Formats: sequence, structure tokens, C-alpha cells
Amino acid sequence: MKVISPRMHGMLDYGTIALFALAPTLFNFDGPYATACYVLAAGYLLITLMTDFPLGVMRMIPFPMHGGLELVSGLALLAAPFIFGFHDDNTLARNFFMVMGVVFLGSWMLTDWRADTHAANNMKNIAPQH
Repeated sequence: MKVISPRMHGMLDYGTIALFALAPTLFNFDGPYATACYVLAAGYLLITLMTDFPLGVMRMIPFPMHGGLELVSGLALLAAPFIFGFHDDNTLARNFFMVMGVVFLGSWMLTDWRADTHAANNMKNIAPQH
């Protein structure tokens, strides 16, 4: 069941970007954990701004491709604590990255990647002109 529209997905993306950007302050992350959060926030902001959907700006990345990137990101976030060896060093960072991986995968599963990303623009063309 695909309950997340492209517009709603964009809102969730910007919220996720803010959460990554604020995570070092909210959770007292420093060093590589903080750097990873800032890099993820910046990278995800760039991808979101470049996605062809209602809240995108440059619209260079097709919405389904954004979905593929989100799937890979979710899996990478789940695996990161184990790949980079911090699963025992900082349990809060481990849990944060793993929860974000689950959030990404949940969003990927619930988003309608085939939806018309230009529906709002199409509606303007249908509305009667006065």
C-alpha cells in the first residue's frame, strides 16, 4: 500500500535533512558521528533539491531514481555501525543510524514512486481561466 505521495515524501525529506543536521546537537554526537550527520544532511539536501517532484528545485533526478537512492541509503544506514565498527563504541549513534535506516526503508516501501510528480502543475492547466 503506497500511502506517501511525492509531495508528502518531499516534506518528509526536508524533515529528515533537518534531523540529520540537528542530530549532533540533539544527541551530543561529536567527531565522526557528527561529521557523518552533517555529510548526510548536505548530501540528502542536494538530492532532494535535484529531484523531479513537487518540492524539488532543479528537478534533474527522476523521482523513481530518488527512490532507488533511498533504498540504498536505508540499507547503508542499517549496515554503517557494523561496517565502520561503531556498533559497540557509541550505542546512541548506532541506534540513531539504524533507526534512520529503518525510517528510510519504511518511507521507500510506503512511497508511490510511480505517482505523477507534476499533478499540481497539471491541475493548473485544467482549471477554467477567467
